[in-house]
Amino acid sequence: MERVMTVEERIRRAEEIYERRKRNEGLTVVHNEKSQKEKNDKKDVKLLKKMIIQLIVCICIYFVIYTIQNNQYIFSEDFINKVNEIISYDIDFPKVYEDAKNYLMELFSSQRKNENQEQNNETNEIQSNETANGIGGAVEENGEIVGEETPEQEIAEEQNLSQEEQDILNVKNTTSFIKPVEGTISSTYGYRETATGNVPKNHTGTDIAAILGTKIKSATDGQVVLVSEEGDYGKHIKIQIGEVSIIYAHCNSIYVKEGDMVTQEQEIAEVGSTGNSTGPHLHFEIRISERTVDPQKILEL
Repeated sequence: MERVMTVEERIRRAEEIYERRKRNEGLTVVHNEKSQKEKNDKKDVKLLKKMIIQLIVCICIYFVIYTIQNNQYIFSEDFINKVNEIISYDIDFPKVYEDAKNYLMELFSSQRKNENQEQNNETNEIQSNETANGIGGAVEENGEIVGEETPEQEIAEEQNLSQEEQDILNVKNTTSFIKPVEGTISSTYGYRETATGNVPKNHTGTDIAAILGTKIKSATDGQVVLVSEEGDYGKHIKIQIGEVSIIYAHCNSIYVKEGDMVTQEQEIAEVGSTGNSTGPHLHFEIRISERTVDPQKILEL
């Protein structure tokens, strides 16, 4: 059976409902106020941005106007006349293209002609040099034949070299050398103090001391022009290559004979102590046009 509410309960119930509605309405009002405030803030930001943009545009417009007012050349009469003249000028673009094309073709053609001329000049110069070299490097001047100087002679004259320095330079530039034997230098080229009167003080080569019978190799290519056992050199060989000759002296035995052609590194003799010698060694001597030079200034021994 349903309970019947009294008048007091109904009143109290009504008051509770009223209070709840009132609280809900208050929360709704607060929420609405917050939303309205956020909308207003966003609107203010947009307005601020719009004002800033408008301000920048106004500044730009003012700057343009100020520039125009203070630069009278742009609207001067001369400037306007020139603009009108350019506008009224009838440009024939096909003709401009043809003129530019012809100009470029003439430019390239001129460059090719210059290059061909330079190549022809170089070729003629080379042929002239080859022709001169073909007749022994001589040219005719005022009816007389004058021989051309070699590069070595030109270098020597430019540097004012001594005869010995010229000879060393010529030997180095014309002949390739290797070490003829392994050993120790016992006497160098030039003046030397001697213990006995039998040994000459002016030494014309370099002495390389080595064990008796050590193989001697040819320091260069060349032709054997002398094999002899006479004189202070004892058993010795002379090999010629152009103007340069090499002497291998005091040998124990010799493997080649006169007229033989030898090659560099070929074994030609053995170290000995024949002739005017104080012990087994190789007397290694280099000459150019029969003038001796220091072998140690030609190669490393």
